[in-house]
Amino acid sequence: MKIIHTRDAPAPAGHYAQAVVHGGLVYVSGQLPIDPHAEELTVGDIETQTRQALRNVEAILTAAGSDLGHLLQVTVYLSDVALWERVNAVYAHVMGEHRPARAVVPTKELHYGFQIEIQAVAAVPG
Repeated sequence: MKIIHTRDAPAPAGHYAQAVVHGGLVYVSGQLPIDPHAEELTVGDIETQTRQALRNVEAILTAAGSDLGHLLQVTVYLSDVALWERVNAVYAHVMGEHRPARAVVPTKELHYGFQIEIQAVAAVPG
């Protein structure tokens, strides 16, 4: 088992790793849309939040030797399911033709007032 940490994604704020690699898979912890290089938290609109959360997932996958094209499963937590159409548009643009398995979980509130959190499982090639 290998623990993954990169400065290009938010540092864990609790007792967990950004990701763990085991058995040829990388398990990415839920990523809020926090810009790891910003001085302050900025919430922004749902499109901005979705792009940032996906950037964080991508940075962690890169650190683990994988990428978005090797995603197998994605779980999206949303504070309001009414946002789904807007989230899906950004998600589809970022993913292109790649279509990993996916679940969308409506939830009431997310930390720091964010509206989205994304966790994922990907293959590590080679």
